[in-house]
Amino acid sequence: MEEVKNNKKGKLQKTNEYTIHNKVKIVRGGADFFNAIADIADNAKHSIHLQTYIFDDDETGTRVAEALIRAAKRNVIVHMLIDGYASKNLSVAFISRLKEAGIHFDFFRPLVLANLFYLGRRLHHKVLVADASICMVAGINVSNRYNDIGDTKAWLDWAIYDEGEVAAQLNNICIHIWNRSPRRKKCGIGFSAAQPLLPEENCMVRIRRNDWVYSHTQITRSYRELFNKAHTHATIMTSYFWPPQKLLNRIAAATRRGVKIQLILTAKADVPFAKYSERYLYRWLFRNNIEVYEYQKNVLHGKTAQRDNEWVTLGSYNVNNISAFASVELNLDINDTMIATEMNNKFQAIINEDCIRITPAEFATTNNYLKLFYYYLSYRTVHIIFYLFTFYFTQKREKN
Repeated sequence: MEEVKNNKKGKLQKTNEYTIHNKVKIVRGGADFFNAIADIADNAKHSIHLQTYIFDDDETGTRVAEALIRAAKRNVIVHMLIDGYASKNLSVAFISRLKEAGIHFDFFRPLVLANLFYLGRRLHHKVLVADASICMVAGINVSNRYNDIGDTKAWLDWAIYDEGEVAAQLNNICIHIWNRSPRRKKCGIGFSAAQPLLPEENCMVRIRRNDWVYSHTQITRSYRELFNKAHTHATIMTSYFWPPQKLLNRIAAATRRGVKIQLILTAKADVPFAKYSERYLYRWLFRNNIEVYEYQKNVLHGKTAQRDNEWVTLGSYNVNNISAFASVELNLDINDTMIATEMNNKFQAIINEDCIRITPAEFATTNNYLKLFYYYLSYRTVHIIFYLFTFYFTQKREKN
């Protein structure tokens, strides 16, 4: 269920409703995404929240930082919350420059928390909100590999740009996450001035979160709904695929109803061990008549899905146990035929132009028993490591 801040009481109230008044567009990762960040920051008038997993002080990170610094110098209130593990290599000089410009900067908890000893929880979502009226929700980190640099093309990824009611709700969620830590100076409600939209821009959108430590499982439920409600077809793009067994059961049930399911995965993994674990599931996928495609041009880092040309989910959530139980994730669900059809058209173009279909015959030819055993060991090892880093430790309502 969504969490929306009640401004009078300062608490988060739960709702499960789509908000109607939103202008939405799909943004592909790379130059388009980072141009949009710079444009949003340069036009912000009151406040900016940036929360992300990886922020590198390379060419791309420097460009984003410069845009935020320009905003801070115009007296825009800027808050940056960056994951303390994934971005631990940010230099002291880089952080000092941000703070000297007036940016409120902090890390989302270090890897090891001595008093609770919980290692698994990470800030994995990628969110930008300006003036509580414009936002982007993405799977894209701030680093050169997610950008188009020279002749090197970005990893394949996506974002949703939104103007309207969802941006105001997302602004309140960012404030809530920032204020949860006692060590950070509290920020207020912020400025909200949603602009009037044209009738054709009234798109139905809802915020979905996963944060198992705080019992939030909205995105997991969205994926369950996807397979429960699909009538004709569903396409899922994810960078790391090893879902919980309950979700596998729902996928199998959908195919038995005659739903065509396409799964777009990466061929070039940034974490090879995770890819080996994923390939252990291929034979199960074949047995359940699921079409498997591997993206060839670069690393696939996108995390999105659509069903029946009616509904889309997009954000930071991978279809695996880490996103389901260990990380802080955020997606937007979009119930809109035009957006869903556009997303499906993009999927089909990628399948036709940039992917190879992995068939049972091809998989059997290229993978001997030794490789299959290695995939099995990888799959089991990933689950053991995951268990040790999450379920072994008591689920605690910890502070950031």
